[in-house]
Amino acid sequence: MGIHIPGRVVVFDYGEVISVTPSEEDRAALVELAGGDGEVFWPAYWRHRHDLDQGTLGIQQYWRGIERELGEQWEDERVHRLWLADFRSWLTIDPGTLEVLLDLRAGGTRLALLSNAGRDFGSYFRHGTLGDLFEQVFVSGELGTIKPDAAIFRHVLEALDVTAEQAVFIDNKEENVRGAEAVGIAGHVFTTAADLRAYLETLAA
Repeated sequence: MGIHIPGRVVVFDYGEVISVTPSEEDRAALVELAGGDGEVFWPAYWRHRHDLDQGTLGIQQYWRGIERELGEQWEDERVHRLWLADFRSWLTIDPGTLEVLLDLRAGGTRLALLSNAGRDFGSYFRHGTLGDLFEQVFVSGELGTIKPDAAIFRHVLEALDVTAEQAVFIDNKEENVRGAEAVGIAGHVFTTAADLRAYLETLAA
Protein backbone atom coordinates (compact mmCIF):
# COMPACT_ATOMS: atom_id res chain seq x y z
CA MET A 1 0.00 0.00 0.00
CA GLY A 2 1.39 3.35 -1.02
CA ILE A 3 1.94 6.41 1.17
CA HIS A 4 0.64 9.50 -0.61
CA ILE A 5 1.74 12.86 0.83
CA PRO A 6 0.27 15.45 -1.52
CA GLY A 7 2.09 18.67 -2.23
CA ARG A 8 5.20 17.65 -0.29
CA VAL A 9 8.65 16.34 -1.17
CA VAL A 10 10.30 14.08 1.40
CA VAL A 11 14.08 14.50 1.56
CA PHE A 12 16.02 11.61 3.06
CA ASP A 13 19.46 11.42 4.60
CA TYR A 14 21.41 8.29 3.63
CA GLY A 15 23.83 7.14 6.36
CA GLU A 16 22.13 5.28 9.22
CA VAL A 17 18.71 6.15 7.81
CA ILE A 18 18.63 4.33 4.48
CA SER A 19 21.86 2.48 5.23
CA VAL A 20 22.57 0.61 8.43
CA THR A 21 25.46 1.39 10.75
CA PRO A 22 28.64 -0.37 9.58
CA SER A 23 28.98 -3.74 11.27
CA GLU A 24 31.50 -4.50 13.98
CA GLU A 25 33.21 -6.86 11.52
CA ASP A 26 33.53 -4.08 8.93
CA ARG A 27 34.82 -1.65 11.55
CA ALA A 28 37.37 -4.17 12.84
CA ALA A 29 38.59 -4.90 9.31
CA LEU A 30 39.12 -1.19 8.68
CA VAL A 31 41.09 -0.75 11.91
CA GLU A 32 43.21 -3.78 11.08
CA LEU A 33 44.03 -2.37 7.65
CA ALA A 34 44.97 0.96 9.25
CA GLY A 35 47.42 -0.60 11.71
CA GLY A 36 45.29 -2.15 14.43
CA ASP A 37 44.87 0.68 16.96
CA GLY A 38 41.22 1.68 17.04
CA GLU A 39 41.69 4.18 19.87
CA VAL A 40 43.87 6.26 17.58
CA PHE A 41 42.19 5.44 14.27
CA TRP A 42 38.57 6.40 14.96
CA PRO A 43 39.25 9.91 16.31
CA ALA A 44 41.40 10.59 13.22
CA TYR A 45 38.76 9.03 10.93
CA TRP A 46 36.03 11.34 12.19
CA ARG A 47 38.21 14.43 12.66
CA HIS A 48 38.87 14.67 8.92
CA ARG A 49 35.41 13.53 7.80
CA HIS A 50 33.82 16.99 7.86
CA ASP A 51 36.29 18.33 5.29
CA LEU A 52 35.88 15.21 3.12
CA ASP A 53 32.10 15.54 3.21
CA GLN A 54 32.30 19.25 2.49
CA GLY A 55 34.43 18.60 -0.57
CA THR A 56 37.40 20.63 0.66
CA LEU A 57 39.46 17.46 1.08
CA GLY A 58 40.00 14.81 -1.61
CA ILE A 59 39.81 11.11 -0.86
CA GLN A 60 43.57 10.59 -1.10
CA GLN A 61 44.15 13.65 1.09
CA TYR A 62 41.66 12.30 3.62
CA TRP A 63 43.41 8.97 4.02
CA ARG A 64 46.88 10.51 3.95
CA GLY A 65 45.82 12.84 6.77
CA ILE A 66 44.82 9.83 8.86
CA GLU A 67 48.08 8.15 7.91
CA ARG A 68 50.07 11.09 9.27
CA GLU A 69 48.12 11.15 12.53
CA LEU A 70 48.73 7.45 13.03
CA GLY A 71 52.44 7.77 12.24
CA GLU A 72 52.08 5.23 9.47
CA GLN A 73 53.58 5.02 5.99
CA TRP A 74 51.06 3.42 3.69
CA GLU A 75 51.74 2.29 0.16
CA ASP A 76 49.18 3.34 -2.45
CA GLU A 77 47.75 -0.19 -2.44
CA ARG A 78 46.93 0.13 1.27
CA VAL A 79 45.09 3.41 0.68
CA HIS A 80 42.99 1.79 -2.05
CA ARG A 81 42.11 -1.09 0.27
CA LEU A 82 41.20 1.29 3.11
CA TRP A 83 38.95 3.33 0.83
CA LEU A 84 37.23 0.20 -0.49
CA ALA A 85 36.69 -1.28 2.98
CA ASP A 86 35.25 2.01 4.22
CA PHE A 87 33.04 2.59 1.17
CA ARG A 88 31.68 -0.96 1.26
CA SER A 89 30.87 -0.70 4.97
CA TRP A 90 28.24 1.98 4.22
CA LEU A 91 26.40 0.10 1.45
CA THR A 92 24.09 -2.18 3.45
CA ILE A 93 20.49 -0.96 3.21
CA ASP A 94 17.97 -1.04 6.06
CA PRO A 95 15.12 -3.22 4.71
CA GLY A 96 12.51 -1.40 6.80
CA THR A 97 13.50 2.01 5.45
CA LEU A 98 13.59 0.62 1.92
CA GLU A 99 10.00 -0.56 2.33
CA VAL A 100 8.99 2.93 3.43
CA LEU A 101 10.71 4.44 0.39
CA LEU A 102 9.01 1.99 -1.96
CA ASP A 103 5.63 2.73 -0.38
CA LEU A 104 6.19 6.45 -0.75
CA ARG A 105 7.09 6.00 -4.39
CA ALA A 106 4.06 3.75 -4.93
CA GLY A 107 1.92 6.50 -3.43
CA GLY A 108 3.30 9.07 -5.83
CA THR A 109 5.11 11.07 -3.14
CA ARG A 110 8.05 13.11 -4.37
CA LEU A 111 11.41 11.94 -2.96
CA ALA A 112 14.93 13.37 -2.85
CA LEU A 113 18.19 12.39 -1.18
CA LEU A 114 20.49 14.74 0.77
CA SER A 115 23.63 13.18 2.20
CA ASN A 116 26.73 14.47 3.94
CA ALA A 117 29.16 12.36 1.93
CA GLY A 118 32.25 12.55 -0.19
CA ARG A 119 32.00 12.94 -3.95
CA ASP A 120 32.73 9.22 -4.42
CA PHE A 121 29.23 8.36 -3.19
CA GLY A 122 27.49 10.46 -5.83
CA SER A 123 27.62 7.82 -8.55
CA TYR A 124 26.40 5.06 -6.22
CA PHE A 125 23.47 7.19 -5.05
CA ARG A 126 22.45 8.19 -8.57
CA HIS A 127 23.20 5.10 -10.62
CA GLY A 128 22.55 2.28 -8.16
CA THR A 129 18.98 1.10 -7.70
CA LEU A 130 18.36 3.79 -5.06
CA GLY A 131 18.70 6.39 -7.79
CA ASP A 132 15.43 5.16 -9.32
CA LEU A 133 13.57 6.27 -6.18
CA PHE A 134 14.73 9.89 -6.05
CA GLU A 135 14.02 12.69 -8.47
CA GLN A 136 17.22 14.43 -7.36
CA VAL A 137 20.29 13.50 -5.31
CA PHE A 138 22.29 16.07 -3.35
CA VAL A 139 25.78 15.20 -2.08
CA SER A 140 27.51 17.64 0.26
CA GLY A 141 30.96 16.89 -1.17
CA GLU A 142 29.77 18.06 -4.58
CA LEU A 143 28.07 21.18 -3.25
CA GLY A 144 30.81 22.56 -1.00
CA THR A 145 28.41 22.94 1.90
CA ILE A 146 27.28 20.52 4.56
CA LYS A 147 24.34 19.82 6.88
CA PRO A 148 23.25 21.48 9.12
CA ASP A 149 24.26 24.69 7.30
CA ALA A 150 21.23 26.62 6.05
CA ALA A 151 22.87 27.01 2.64
CA ILE A 152 22.56 23.35 1.77
CA PHE A 153 18.86 23.24 2.63
CA ARG A 154 18.19 26.38 0.62
CA HIS A 155 20.03 24.84 -2.34
CA VAL A 156 17.84 21.74 -2.14
CA LEU A 157 14.63 23.79 -1.99
CA GLU A 158 15.66 25.87 -4.99
CA ALA A 159 16.69 22.84 -7.04
CA LEU A 160 13.43 21.03 -6.24
CA ASP A 161 11.45 24.23 -6.91
CA VAL A 162 9.55 24.02 -3.63
CA THR A 163 9.04 26.23 -0.62
CA ALA A 164 10.26 25.20 2.82
CA GLU A 165 6.66 24.46 3.80
CA GLN A 166 6.43 21.92 0.98
CA ALA A 167 9.44 19.92 2.19
CA VAL A 168 9.94 17.25 4.84
CA PHE A 169 13.41 16.21 5.98
CA ILE A 170 14.44 12.90 7.56
CA ASP A 171 17.84 12.48 9.28
CA ASN A 172 19.21 10.43 12.17
CA LYS A 173 21.15 13.39 13.57
CA GLU A 174 19.11 15.87 15.55
CA GLU A 175 21.42 18.77 14.72
CA ASN A 176 20.73 18.25 11.00
CA VAL A 177 16.98 18.09 11.52
CA ARG A 178 17.12 21.28 13.60
CA GLY A 179 19.08 22.91 10.77
CA ALA A 180 16.29 22.06 8.35
CA GLU A 181 13.65 23.31 10.76
CA ALA A 182 15.54 26.59 11.11
CA VAL A 183 14.77 27.35 7.45
CA GLY A 184 11.14 26.29 7.81
CA ILE A 185 11.31 22.63 6.71
CA ALA A 186 9.37 20.04 8.74
CA GLY A 187 11.78 17.51 10.21
CA HIS A 188 11.83 14.05 11.76
CA VAL A 189 14.74 12.52 13.70
CA PHE A 190 15.05 8.94 12.46
CA THR A 191 15.26 6.17 15.04
CA THR A 192 13.50 3.20 13.45
CA ALA A 193 11.71 2.50 10.18
CA ALA A 194 8.49 1.83 12.12
CA ASP A 195 8.58 5.25 13.79
CA LEU A 196 9.38 6.86 10.45
CA ARG A 197 6.41 5.16 8.81
CA ALA A 198 4.10 6.29 11.62
CA TYR A 199 5.31 9.89 11.24
CA LEU A 200 4.87 9.93 7.48
CA GLU A 201 1.40 8.41 7.70
CA THR A 202 0.33 11.39 9.84
CA LEU A 203 1.20 13.59 6.82
CA ALA A 204 -0.48 11.35 4.25
CA ALA A 205 -3.79 12.08 2.62
